[in-house]
Amino acid sequence: MKATSFPLAQITDREIDLNDVAGATGFLFVREGIGFAAIGVSARANAHQARELLSTIDYSAPNAQFGVGPIMFGSIPFDTSRDADFILPTVTFCKTREGETWVTVIDDAPIPAINQDATQSSPAHFEVRDGVPVSTYIAAVEAARNSVRSGELTKAVIARDVFVETDASIDIHQLLLRLRSSFGTSYRYSFDGFVGASPELLVAIHGDEISSHPLAGTTPRTGDAQKDALLAKQLLESAKNQIEHRVVIDMVHDTLLPHCSYLDWEAEPSVVQVANVQHLGTQLMGKLSEPHIHVLDAALALSPTPALGGFPRDKALQLIAQYEGMDRDKYGGAIGWFDARGNGVFAVAIRCAQFNDSRTQARLFAGGGIVADSDPQEEFAETQAKLQAMLAAITRP
Repeated sequence: MKATSFPLAQITDREIDLNDVAGATGFLFVREGIGFAAIGVSARANAHQARELLSTIDYSAPNAQFGVGPIMFGSIPFDTSRDADFILPTVTFCKTREGETWVTVIDDAPIPAINQDATQSSPAHFEVRDGVPVSTYIAAVEAARNSVRSGELTKAVIARDVFVETDASIDIHQLLLRLRSSFGTSYRYSFDGFVGASPELLVAIHGDEISSHPLAGTTPRTGDAQKDALLAKQLLESAKNQIEHRVVIDMVHDTLLPHCSYLDWEAEPSVVQVANVQHLGTQLMGKLSEPHIHVLDAALALSPTPALGGFPRDKALQLIAQYEGMDRDKYGGAIGWFDARGNGVFAVAIRCAQFNDSRTQARLFAGGGIVADSDPQEEFAETQAKLQAMLAAITRP
């Protein structure tokens, strides 16, 4: 296969919206206007095959900007013993950090027309039902808390799912536009009916630079600035949330440090606000040592982090498998892209919905970290708050 890249300005002087490129059936990975949208699938592969495939593509652009050129885009499942799923897009539109838009095509594929009009009609009726019974979720939280109290675990993340059923197909294009209005600072993605807006950077590599921004510890946002400031202060002072957060930061740091000449991180976590909740977050940034680790290898080593699995990882995953009562599939894994040089970006696959083929059913997920002081009813309320953002985006007219 052959890949060719060129500036969008060569074929049109019209600005494009990546959400319009992705539309209802394409692919999207974007944050604050930077990222890509793609149409068509030239190849599909697991993680190993995807890396091999990129190395065989005839492409030469040694000074290409970050993200420009052939890429593999896809997901790493929560259960990393399963194959990851990546695609080589046929036509990719990339908006760079420099504000330019580039187009990459495989084998001289034609440039498709871009639909700028999302369907305005919406399903008239929605039903929301639990996937995992609430009683199962509560029992799993209690089992996790007991394991922490007994010293078997430091933390375990317990999640639950809900299903949204509709009387007509949900337009993914329209959903992406709604997510943009509410989650502009998150990593918004669309991949084979898996759609979401993740506030959490798992790992990014650009040349010799590596970064990660783990989140753990949550409190609601009310829309009232004073109340939200008080909740943020309480979050920072919460011993329970600080413990939950520290476990994640230590694991990410310890995993990445052997590959770095140095790795810096914020001395204290900050509060990261998204549409309806606030999280504790700590940014890590460093320089890679030679030879550079591939971003896919870094993502596989980190996923699932203690923010989605627990610590120690193997014991936490065993408890989740025993008590949680559901298959997480893509939720809690990673979603992102990489190029032939090992650069790329992966976000944690949260704040998401998995749609069926007819787009009449969406499966939503939410979870929280369980430590010794966790209260099952409070944890349930936290999942409700996390679910609301995607629920609102799907069901509002």
